[in-house]
Amino acid sequence: MTGQIKLTGMVLISMPVGDYDRRLTILTRERGKISAFAKGARKPTSTLLGLSQPFAFGEFVLFEGKTSYNVVGADISNYFAELRDDMSAIYYAMYFCEFCTYMTKENMEAGEVLKLLYTSLRALTKPSLNKKLIRRVFELRFMAVNGEMPRVDACVLCGKEEMLKEPKAWFSAEEGGILCDACRQKRLKERETLATSSGTPGTCGGRAPWDDMVLVGTSTVYTMQYILATPFERLFAFTVSEEVLSELENVMTWFLNKHVGHTMKSEEMLDIF
Repeated sequence: MTGQIKLTGMVLISMPVGDYDRRLTILTRERGKISAFAKGARKPTSTLLGLSQPFAFGEFVLFEGKTSYNVVGADISNYFAELRDDMSAIYYAMYFCEFCTYMTKENMEAGEVLKLLYTSLRALTKPSLNKKLIRRVFELRFMAVNGEMPRVDACVLCGKEEMLKEPKAWFSAEEGGILCDACRQKRLKERETLATSSGTPGTCGGRAPWDDMVLVGTSTVYTMQYILATPFERLFAFTVSEEVLSELENVMTWFLNKHVGHTMKSEEMLDIF
């Protein structure tokens, strides 16, 4: 099917092609991630110059050919120009866009992901908000939207909630949520038995290679519950202590390593800030 269509989306990547064109990766609400050519967009007088920039959000008018899309025009409602005044904000925004590029698919509705991305970039424009926290909120909520939400309201194995009354709880990326102490001990023994039978090396530096469980405070657990449950418009309307942020970063590092298993190129720049 060919013809002119309108899609709501945001430019994730803009790459030069040939002498004057650009190849755009656009995250759209209706069709997920798509690739589209903006012909002549690199010419100073082109009407496609502005809409072909990263972070441009709005309604794109495209011609759908048999094998590709061509951008005809767009009604851009937000260019996120404020990000260009803050180098750290740009790098975080680039990371979010790369994350969406890697994790989303073509021809699949992506309304929730697009809303999350838009809300997260809006948060980056506010100097009062902690960008490290914005990043972890984005990652955790994205995984939930993507169907890989960790369970943090009860033990992921037995369903008991008793550990939430204690000051600390165990989080396992492998199991996909928090564990009560009994289930933790059971899983560790099972993993040790399996590792021994398969010839896996023993502990290294005091920690067994099969032990991915991290101890976090219940304040961190409640923070994760909030991130997973609150509406997008209130997603960044909170702050946390340095201790909670550190634990949240630790949890997400383990969780993404297990369920994504890929390091984004732009992630290296985030360590600078």
